[in-house]
Amino acid sequence: MAHRDGVEGRIQGSRIPSSFRNIIPSERFPAEKGRYVLYGNYVCPWAHRAVIVRGLKGLEGILDLVEVDARDRTHGWYFSGKSEPSKDRISGVRWLKELYLKADPDYKGRITIPVLWDRQQETIVNNESAEITRMLCDAFDNLLPPEAREAQKGPTALIPSQLRTEIDELNSWVYDTVNNGVYKVGFAASQTAYNEHTEKLFMSLDRLEDRLSQPGNGPYLFGKYITEADIRLYTTLIRFDIAYYTLFKCNMRMIRLDYPRLHDWLRRLYWSEGPETAGGVFKHTTHFDTIRRGYASVLAGNGVVPTGPVPPIMPL
Repeated sequence: MAHRDGVEGRIQGSRIPSSFRNIIPSERFPAEKGRYVLYGNYVCPWAHRAVIVRGLKGLEGILDLVEVDARDRTHGWYFSGKSEPSKDRISGVRWLKELYLKADPDYKGRITIPVLWDRQQETIVNNESAEITRMLCDAFDNLLPPEAREAQKGPTALIPSQLRTEIDELNSWVYDTVNNGVYKVGFAASQTAYNEHTEKLFMSLDRLEDRLSQPGNGPYLFGKYITEADIRLYTTLIRFDIAYYTLFKCNMRMIRLDYPRLHDWLRRLYWSEGPETAGGVFKHTTHFDTIRRGYASVLAGNGVVPTGPVPPIMPL
């Protein structure tokens, strides 16, 4: 993937090339029910995006989801037996790197999530989180009822055709300064770098706060309906107050106290259990205790997990 996935993979806050960049549907990888598996983790915000889209699109009966629930500092992601069995229920492996090596015996890169796996060919289709997230928006639409297909949803599509360019532009700077920006702050190697990345991060949060006040925008980033841009921002901001503010030193301001419009936007996405969130996909895939433990295990060093803020998200 074009960036490092998982908590530890963000140590330098930079991006590395992905190795598997195939798409569905294609001649080699047609869209088929039950053929593919999405490997993810509820700590990782990059994998969380793909999990949310899978839920919003109603792909549960088409695309299997497997949680890789632990990470070893040396060997990478594996099945610990806490959330899933101690071996992958699909392939029988314990270590995610076994799937990488099955796909490419000469693979030397980082073992990252999310991973889109092809059961039939026993290979990785793609391991780039942004590409997987976008792919799932319409890759399996021919297997869904007409009303659930992106081409039929008009303004309620996750990426409406008339907004694609604007969504891409917003995603670009949000990725650089917010999604990846929190890692640049958290793992800054000098005071100068920390100050620079902190300023960029909070300038972008100010910009997003202002955006939600503009006519035509709100309650979501592009108006009345949830788009891909909301999903990509949500997985960072839902972790902001409970992880990045405390453990990553992104503590100039808090979402809940200092950004009232972003706070409303975040709570609306989390608490909604209506059809716009497919019955609460954002809430049901956000596991605060798992997120806290995951980040603390990398950064706290002594295993102590911060308890605050309480509650992890405010009520509406």
